[in-house]
Amino acid sequence: MKQPTKLNNVNAYAHSNVFFFIPVCFVSIDIHPNARWEQNGITVAGGNREGNGINQLSYPWGLYVDDDQAVYVADQSNHRIVEWKWGATSGQVVAGGNGQGSGAHQLSNPLDVIVDKERDSLIICDRSNRRVVRWPRRNGTSGETIISNIGCWGLTMDENGSLYVTDIGKHEVRRYRRGESQGTVVAGGNGSGNRLDQL
Repeated sequence: MKQPTKLNNVNAYAHSNVFFFIPVCFVSIDIHPNARWEQNGITVAGGNREGNGINQLSYPWGLYVDDDQAVYVADQSNHRIVEWKWGATSGQVVAGGNGQGSGAHQLSNPLDVIVDKERDSLIICDRSNRRVVRWPRRNGTSGETIISNIGCWGLTMDENGSLYVTDIGKHEVRRYRRGESQGTVVAGGNGSGNRLDQL
């Protein structure tokens, strides 16, 4: 019998002030088939109009919820990753936030973020810099590029520590095992299209 799934990493896409949430990673848990959720949600990050204040977001894109229910948000137009602890009224910049740029201490339109628990670091899709960056989760002042020349729009990590990265320009998903620099195409990679071997 196939196990039900629970969302543990979500990409949030904004368009005309409407947010679309698209799951990227699932883990197996038992959710009762008659489970119900509240129809009215609560704001857990932002909610103070668009802006660059520590209690604001500007075109938030991807997000990750950790085991402590802290929400990490890829705050795209502010070129930063913001952590919102459970119940907080403002966030804390944990990556970027030093203006848009390509320096090791900067981000440029980040689209997604996940937490690498084993290395206690953030892994970030730094879209306009065409790179994936690893940033220390605690007190990090700069990141290191771990994948270059990639049109990253989403990423996730499996239980073995392999990183999966979408490349929008190549219409593919690549898997990077720890220590690999090239990765392996695991979906798509045959150009844009609607065939079963294309994305």
